Amino acid sequence: MSSQTVVLKVGMSCQGCVGAVKRVLGKMEGVESFDINIEEQKVTVKGNVQPDEVLQTVTKTGKKTSFWESEAPPPPPPAQPESVPSAQALEEPPKQPESGPPAQPSAEPPAQPKPEPSTAVATA
Repeated sequence: MSSQTVVLKVGMSCQGCVGAVKRVLGKMEGVESFDINIEEQKVTVKGNVQPDEVLQTVTKTGKKTSFWESEAPPPPPPAQPESVPSAQALEEPPKQPESGPPAQPSAEPPAQPKPEPSTAVATA
């Protein structure tokens, strides 16, 4: 297993919380080093570890723990801009066929007299 960095968001409100996280990470196999930032509630762990195992270990402290969100978003944005133009391209063709059918409804004069009886009912 190669060395990697795992970044977690951990709900720490005091030095006692920091101490609890230090204790569990200190006992965890494969951890080479870790950094705890209470202001950002950020825990960075480096070593021969699996992200899920680090998450489970820190969760044992009873603190709300999740993967740091800033690590995941960078991959999705390149995919989104590509999908948006294709969605726009799909929207444009239906607009063109719609320009043909409106001629047909305007050719149907019976559609206009129908509202008149409903108007008469409303006045009565």
